[in-house]
Amino acid sequence: MNRSEPRPLTLSAPGPLTGSLTVPGDKSISHRSLMFGGLAVGETHITGLLEGEDVLATAAAMRAMGCTVTRSGPGEWRVSGVGVGGLLQPETALDMGNSGTSTRLLMGLIASHAITATFIGDASLSRRPMARVIEPLSTMGADFTASPGGRLPLTLRGISPAVPITYTLPVASAQVKSAILLAGLNTPGITRVIEPVLTRDHSERMLTGFGTDISVEPSDQGRVISIRGEAELRPQQIVVPGDPSSAAFWMVAASIVPGSDIVIRNVGLNPTRSGIATALRAMGADIVEQDTREAGGEPVADLRVRHAPLSAIEVPHDLAPSMIDEYPALFVAAAFASGRTVARGAHELRVKESDRIAAMAAALGACGVEIEEFEDGLAVTGTGGDPLPGGARIASLLDHRIAMSMGIASLHAGKPIVVDDARPIATSYPDFTDTAIALGAEAHWVTQ
Repeated sequence: MNRSEPRPLTLSAPGPLTGSLTVPGDKSISHRSLMFGGLAVGETHITGLLEGEDVLATAAAMRAMGCTVTRSGPGEWRVSGVGVGGLLQPETALDMGNSGTSTRLLMGLIASHAITATFIGDASLSRRPMARVIEPLSTMGADFTASPGGRLPLTLRGISPAVPITYTLPVASAQVKSAILLAGLNTPGITRVIEPVLTRDHSERMLTGFGTDISVEPSDQGRVISIRGEAELRPQQIVVPGDPSSAAFWMVAASIVPGSDIVIRNVGLNPTRSGIATALRAMGADIVEQDTREAGGEPVADLRVRHAPLSAIEVPHDLAPSMIDEYPALFVAAAFASGRTVARGAHELRVKESDRIAAMAAALGACGVEIEEFEDGLAVTGTGGDPLPGGARIASLLDHRIAMSMGIASLHAGKPIVVDDARPIATSYPDFTDTAIALGAEAHWVTQ
């Protein structure tokens, strides 16, 4: 099959899922380790880096701006940085592929450097709005020429010195927060971000490790993150923990396939990312932490997950920021629970790689699941543990999380569920299908 053509895939589980696995390195931490390493003076050594297409787009962009980024083995990378303020003008457009994280964080990185960069991406990324990042970075002095709707392709003209700002996040977004903090690294004075709702804090943790002057304090308005600019970053030894977003698929898979018993090793359990485990446990999932420890400043553990009957819940709205990328997997778990699960408070899903609320409503609905769609989430009436009726072909919409979520749903279905194109999975989890097979599943590449 020509790899430029769609690759339809269906998974099935003829028996329980068993064994142990290691998920790819955390995507958020992988992106940041390359960027911060590129701003340090000296060599940063990274192990466990996610080698999916999104992270490789970040590596290529950092190389284009003068950093030396080399792979020395599986998951092992070295970054020789140019120092804060030392980024060079890229000679060609920065191709972000499908990576919204790369795009938004690099916009912040470049905004306070006196260079110009053009960002391009694939069809999916080019539909995603960038205005929420453009607005605060413009206030700092950067200039943007964007496609209609604040979309890619866009050209950013950075400025040095930029103007420090105090910015209150209008929506919960770790990407917007991080973009402003990155711009603040090369901005004289103190740049502040106020977040009324807690979001993932990988940037704050890692910037502390690299030696920046950063503080986090509570206030009546929310957490206030302050960073002093013109920083000098020290190179680091970074161990990237396993990505909880990738682990979520196997937590759900083991929970819904009868008799399953698996161990997911080295999973990052940062409290700003662990909402999916909290929600699944509330539904009755059997998830036990083993060998809890710390790696690279992040809490990690091995997770033993066994099949268990799931019950419907109303997902607390305040869990949304800590599991925003895991909602598609949660919707699948809800499809097998007893009762009607309501998961709302997730407006952000409308502007991901696809409209994930509409995409999952259509996908699960096509498989015979009763769905009610809201502007900010779904209500899902589950089967009580019985297989989904299935028998549908699902539109992945170039969205890796839709493709993997429905791949997991197909493991316990009466009739095959075909994901129309599995290629987007490579953006975050290149070994997803091989891992499913190793746990006892069967994979079938479907003829067009």
